[in-house]
Amino acid sequence: MNAFKRQCIALRKQDRTLPEIVRMTGRPKTSVFFHIRDIALSARKQRRIREASRMRILKAAKTRKGKSGRTFKKFYTWDQNSVFLISHLLFDGEIRLNACIYNNRSRALIERVEKAMKKIYDFEPNRYQDKKTGVSRIGYYNVMLSPYLKRKSELLLEEITHLPKELRRVFLRSFFDDEGCIDFKPADGTRRVRGYQKNKKTLEIVEELLLCFDIRSRIQLPNEVVIVGKQNLLKFQKEINFSPGVRINGKRSNSVWKKHFEKRDLLKRAVDSYVL
Repeated sequence: MNAFKRQCIALRKQDRTLPEIVRMTGRPKTSVFFHIRDIALSARKQRRIREASRMRILKAAKTRKGKSGRTFKKFYTWDQNSVFLISHLLFDGEIRLNACIYNNRSRALIERVEKAMKKIYDFEPNRYQDKKTGVSRIGYYNVMLSPYLKRKSELLLEEITHLPKELRRVFLRSFFDDEGCIDFKPADGTRRVRGYQKNKKTLEIVEELLLCFDIRSRIQLPNEVVIVGKQNLLKFQKEINFSPGVRINGKRSNSVWKKHFEKRDLLKRAVDSYVL
């Protein structure tokens, strides 16, 4: 065994990393690695390396202009603002590793989500509108805010069925504003409220929450919760409803009405169409 090989092995057994041995020996990385590749670092050393790497990432993130250097207010209890914000990010939004995105055609909802976010994060979002579809998008790019709100979204799904009734109402209205539609076809007597969601567990939560308001629904495969029947629709109209300013897209090729009705107005038409 030559002297260089013995030196590399001895340093590795002292729990030295590859870069450390390279600096200490002055030899190329590939030459050092050849002699130490089968000698693992201790578990303690590996933990220290991972922690140092994590701290470097956090430090770098904080120095990024316009990103995680911008602080936000944490919240520790649920209220109408926090349930509204998190639920909309869950349904018509997206919480990525470094960004919170919300998409909607309704200008009213976009503005309300911005207002809700303003209460915890006092910076303007990036804005974009697809001229072809009319869908607007707002994005908050912050690598500290996003993981925090991601944890809050998971917590909300766990806790929403046990929160006060008014907060359950906020959650349901967010769901149907973002994911819901009203089917009303006078010609064949179709009257129903539908809500789409690819996550079946979320649909089950919605179904359970509706029962809290004595509204019966059913989960219809593959990805919808459906409300039908005069009494159920009346209760939905009274207890949940759609928010003002949330409209159906009358430009869709399959649109029955061919114009932009507010969903709450179309629901009223459907309910009023029942023969007394």
